[in-house]
Amino acid sequence: MIKASRLFPAIVCLLAIAGCGGEDSGKAGSSAGVLPAIPVGEGFDFYVLSLSWSPTWCKANDPKGKTDQCGPGHGLVVHGLWPQFESGYPENCPSRSPRRVPETLGRQYLDLIPSMGLIGHQWRKHGTCSGLDQAEYFTVTRAARERLTIPPELASTVGSRDISVAALEAAVAAKNPGMTPKMIAVTCDGRLLEEIRICFDKELKFRACPEVDGRACRRSAVVLPAAP
Repeated sequence: MIKASRLFPAIVCLLAIAGCGGEDSGKAGSSAGVLPAIPVGEGFDFYVLSLSWSPTWCKANDPKGKTDQCGPGHGLVVHGLWPQFESGYPENCPSRSPRRVPETLGRQYLDLIPSMGLIGHQWRKHGTCSGLDQAEYFTVTRAARERLTIPPELASTVGSRDISVAALEAAVAAKNPGMTPKMIAVTCDGRLLEEIRICFDKELKFRACPEVDGRACRRSAVVLPAAP
């Protein structure tokens, strides 16, 4: 029979190894799939990230391409990040932050929203209702856009083309795990694609939004006009 005094050191060693392995496994499990921390807003139920098809807007508002938004190559751009209620939405809320977005802050987001005028408008109308300050609101706006993968069907602005609304929603959902067509709303301006709206919870996880989806384009297909 092996003496207990000889077994004790071996048992301690095995327990130490098992404990270390368990700690490492716990760290790996807790980090997997965790989204980076973002400021969490309040005073609303969820967000809508609105992406505008620039060629449609430019065709109606700036056919000569004089504004920054209507420069060459702009396809989907961020129109805004909109706090929403389950029914309706808040707008132009009281805020401790100034109404005007300073250029030093706004210029950091021109790659997403290519117009200082639109950046300021989005803050005043929607950002003030987020419960966040200006810097936090635009941080969340960028984070929401970066959570989204754009499918190839929406990557090119060369040449006008038709696409079915169902195919467009399916293409976006397929590129974004956890998303379903009930979390997407495609809007149109006549026959032209106007916007794609994606619904997120306050932690920027995709979520269904029946009222937003119910206001989507009624056409079965839309036209994606080419960029100028």
